[in-house]
Amino acid sequence: MPEQIQARVENCYTLAEDFFGRGFKRPQVSLKLRGQKAGVAHLHDNLLRFNRQLYLENSEHFLRQTVPHEVAHLIAHQLFGPGIKPHGEEWQRIMLGVYGLQPDRCHSYAVKRTPAIRYIYNCNCPSQDFAFTAQRHALVAKGRRYLCRACKAQLLFSGQQRLE
Repeated sequence: MPEQIQARVENCYTLAEDFFGRGFKRPQVSLKLRGQKAGVAHLHDNLLRFNRQLYLENSEHFLRQTVPHEVAHLIAHQLFGPGIKPHGEEWQRIMLGVYGLQPDRCHSYAVKRTPAIRYIYNCNCPSQDFAFTAQRHALVAKGRRYLCRACKAQLLFSGQQRLE
């Protein structure tokens, strides 16, 4: 784990403790998040997951904005309980008041999408096909059935695949 992320998490907790005058339980931190999200706070597990690749590509902004963003979720949960909205007033007040940061909901990091295999299914409709994800294709293999909304026929695997 890059020490900078762990140090920034600790810094965010110290700022929150000074601001609120109380201690907070430190979270477990992981860099095993993949995909389009830069970070995720697992409130009930007191766990922060960060995207290593997005950190490496955007380290300065990531440390300045993304890490406090996710820490603020855990702090808000510990202060106000599970009934608050994820990017609601409590979280926004922590971002502004404790960290002096704009409470931006989403990052704008460039995310490289890897092409995904789609499995092509057909029905009785002319020139109609349905591109299934690998997960949905696996469900069909286990016996799940899908029907065309137009002709009501069962969708059947054509044997073809394509990259999207």
